[in-house]
Amino acid sequence: MTRSIARAALLGSALSIFGFSAQAADLAVKAPYLKAPVAAIYDWTGFYIGANVGVGLGRTLANHSYPAGGTANSTYLEPSGAIGGGQIGYNWQTNSILGPLLLGVEADIQGSGMSDDRTRLNSLTGPVGYSQKLDWFSTVRGRIGVVRGPVVSYFTGGFAAGNVKTTVTETGLVPFNFSRTQSGWTIGSGVEAALWGNWTGKIEYLYLDLGNRTDTFGAQSLRTETRENIFRAGLNYRFGGPNVNYVATPVANWSGLYLGGNFGGSSAARKRTTATLGANTDTFNLAPDGWLGGGQIGYNFQAGSWVIGAEADFQGTTLKDDHTTVLLTQARYNEKMPWFGTVRGRVGYGLGSTLFYGTAGYAYGSVKTNIVTPTSNDTFTRNRSGWTAGGGIETPFTLLGLLGPNWTSKTEYLYVDLGRSTDVFAGGTGVNTTRTSEHILRTGINYHFNQPVVAKY
Repeated sequence: MTRSIARAALLGSALSIFGFSAQAADLAVKAPYLKAPVAAIYDWTGFYIGANVGVGLGRTLANHSYPAGGTANSTYLEPSGAIGGGQIGYNWQTNSILGPLLLGVEADIQGSGMSDDRTRLNSLTGPVGYSQKLDWFSTVRGRIGVVRGPVVSYFTGGFAAGNVKTTVTETGLVPFNFSRTQSGWTIGSGVEAALWGNWTGKIEYLYLDLGNRTDTFGAQSLRTETRENIFRAGLNYRFGGPNVNYVATPVANWSGLYLGGNFGGSSAARKRTTATLGANTDTFNLAPDGWLGGGQIGYNFQAGSWVIGAEADFQGTTLKDDHTTVLLTQARYNEKMPWFGTVRGRVGYGLGSTLFYGTAGYAYGSVKTNIVTPTSNDTFTRNRSGWTAGGGIETPFTLLGLLGPNWTSKTEYLYVDLGRSTDVFAGGTGVNTTRTSEHILRTGINYHFNQPVVAKY
């Protein structure tokens, strides 16, 4: 996962934030809103403490140089695994031209099971094994967001640090190990919603840049560029009295047809690539990343707060990995995914004007792999199919009143698995086997063909 996903997360928060005004438009409600009591503004001010769990997905570019000065190995290490920890923070709530505005600070510390010990490459001195772990990380961040009653959508960013362990094992040599705390920065976004009493729940994405390092061992050197992607959900307990005077707005009417567009970023998820050329076999990760954009169409059915629907989308992408060089520098890779699409079901729950949903279904796409060796240049283009699953949040979007109340914005995560393929290259002397999977983070807008009304906070 890369900066493209971080930018997509920020764009998603921007759409959510700038889609609100002081008197934001809402989706249609079945009962006339004039019969509902006037709601007091939900107040997020105060200290809070909480816990979270999630998954982490790393993407470390590793370049291994040897005494002659050439780069023998260049590939991605992709530590992945569960994370969990706690956070503490403080919120201030004030008014702005966008409506109630939240400003806050938050600190967290996480234990991590993220690791990658599967990379095995041949080198000028023999077989080499690479492994990397992230034992823990911590962040101290600011938060800014717009409050929409019991829901706040926010940006977050600040300082990050974590303990990174990397090991290089070579035949006949003492293993090289380093374990150190690396520091850098983080950005991300999230949504937090009131649940009951003083409890709130949140869904959050963070991109961590833990810096670049070059380590020398003997006559060799290893340069690493350490990046982490964090997806997590948490519970917070807010100190102080609950919002007993707050009257929740009616659940929005999500029924009917909609269509829209989206934009986002993606990165590969442990491509599990094995390549053989002559007597050498390497196991490594291809990690295409980049931008994506496209459109979607769907239909929702609603029963009370529950929403069931179907959605289809089609995406063009710039996803590629052209940094990987393996097999004693004899094979240089350039892999792309020009396009993909999905057909999915959606199940969601409405909280006021916000819809939280899970989604899963069928996925298909095109994968183009170019492998260059000293004696060959082979390109393979395959249309492949598989499955997808994920979740998202959808909420009204009026762009400071410039768009009508039929519009919504959504931020969505999808895991896409397009299965495994095998290609023969270099005149039949090489075999490449790859499993393609992607993490997608995207934001978009939808136009709903329904009869909306204006609701006030």
